[in-house]
Amino acid sequence: MRAVRYHDAGGPGVLRLEEIDRPEPAPGELLVEIRAASVNPVDAKLRAAHAPSEPKTTGSDLAGVVSAVGERVDGYEVGERVFATGLHTDRFTGGSFADYAVVPTDLLAPIPDSVSFQQAAAVALVGVTAWRAFVHHANVEPGETVLIHGGNGGVGHVAIGLADALGASSVTTARPEHHDTVSAFGADAVLDYDRDDLADAIRSETSGVDAVLDHMPGTYFETDIEVSAFGGCIVVIAGGDAPIPNAGAARSKELQFSMMSMSNLATHPDLPNIGPILSRLGTLLDDGRLEVSIDRTLPLEDAAEAHRAVIEESVVGKIVVTP
Repeated sequence: MRAVRYHDAGGPGVLRLEEIDRPEPAPGELLVEIRAASVNPVDAKLRAAHAPSEPKTTGSDLAGVVSAVGERVDGYEVGERVFATGLHTDRFTGGSFADYAVVPTDLLAPIPDSVSFQQAAAVALVGVTAWRAFVHHANVEPGETVLIHGGNGGVGHVAIGLADALGASSVTTARPEHHDTVSAFGADAVLDYDRDDLADAIRSETSGVDAVLDHMPGTYFETDIEVSAFGGCIVVIAGGDAPIPNAGAARSKELQFSMMSMSNLATHPDLPNIGPILSRLGTLLDDGRLEVSIDRTLPLEDAAEAHRAVIEESVVGKIVVTP
């Protein structure tokens, strides 16, 4: 089978399309014939910064058809359509940019009939990230208001739809050229992230933000604190170290700061399993209450281009790769 692997850390050019042996499912695993995968910034960042101890197949998200069922697996059959995420973590050397992958049952769920392979692959990691931020960390409830930075991005655009499904209103930021598109995703207000008066503009749209989804705390932490309502929650899903710029204001509002990584769900047994979250996301897609935007689809041979674009371009939604 084919797999896109890297042997050393570096730029997208270190990715190689190689012929390797097809894996066999261990107990508790399924062998999935991959029909679609998607690229995420974490895939490119891991490739650039971490030299694997053995060749690593890139990619976290996949959607495909069950090809073989390992021992001690209940509820799945050969030929069933499934989607999964979490394959980018240190738990695996086999990722999703390949013809086949073995996947533990805790990382996958069935795909509803109305949902395409490309939609399922595209929504997996970003949908689980948004769900974990809003449901597990911020406890978003109907009638609340959320602030989502980067509403055109992978996590951002799905978070807008999830907020709507939870009954919350959303204010989001994006480049001006994306405002109409982001509004179409369901955002109640879209603002230029680069404006000097961003905090004032957000306050003009809401009396206070109950939850913030932030992937660039070094840039937005001060704004997050300024616009948060009393008792609000700021959830940081990515980014490096970012000291709290105005601890006094944060204390006066009794804000909650929550640092999270979706990857922890794939590696820490005390946290919720990914599979049930994927199942709920699949239901929302099936019901038309959530949508995922696919910016473009590339063949497996263009994996390096997918890695480049997800970091260097202002992508709307997700880039999908098909074997």
